Amino acid sequence: MTPAKKNKVLIVDDEPDILELLKYNLEKEGYEVKTATDGKKAVAVAKTFLPELILMDIMMPVMDGVEACRVLREMPEMLNSYIIFLTARTEEYSEVAAFDVGADDYLMKPIKPRALMSRINALFRREAQKTVTGAENEVLQIAEFVIDRSSYTLMKNKEQIPLPKKEFELLFFLALNPNKVFSRDELLQNIWGSDVYVLARTVDVHIRRVREKIGEHHILTVKGVGYKFVDTTKENE
Repeated sequence: MTPAKKNKVLIVDDEPDILELLKYNLEKEGYEVKTATDGKKAVAVAKTFLPELILMDIMMPVMDGVEACRVLREMPEMLNSYIIFLTARTEEYSEVAAFDVGADDYLMKPIKPRALMSRINALFRREAQKTVTGAENEVLQIAEFVIDRSSYTLMKNKEQIPLPKKEFELLFFLALNPNKVFSRDELLQNIWGSDVYVLARTVDVHIRRVREKIGEHHILTVKGVGYKFVDTTKENE
């Protein structure tokens, strides 16, 4: 019988005690773990290790976490990996900056290992459930787009547009419900889930980034309400 594949996690922090604590707890849960002590080393390790999840501090020497996240999101093989920041930074602008470069979650130190492990296990369970139910196999064709959730690929007029996982999920959800307006809270619930605590501003940041890549006119802002995806081909019929 072939043993189950272990999910890979990369931990990035310049504090040895945190690296050791998280590595111990993750390996105890059955994950394959590698570590790095700064953002530059994290990028180098990620290229060969190809982790499904990266836990990363922000304030680090050589290359900080925000810049490392930006570099990682430019790597095609890292677009579908989860990146979670673990940081002592409490300022709102730090959180916004993290999401602006493609982070999936932002957790405050001090870290509670049991709570973190529960959160990580839930994340991978959701991913596994998508595979079992086949929900990820949907291919959506709308306007000039083909949005393939099985491979997290977006094609616009036969040209591929790379999107990080959360940006892709946000676009897919809106396009699956064209012309329906969703509030920020509804989008947070459907894309990030109830167990992830992020600012409503996070939705605005992700919407802006998606618009930059697919065109401003596809996702409209409904003032005081939220956002909707518009099928421009049907508007012109």
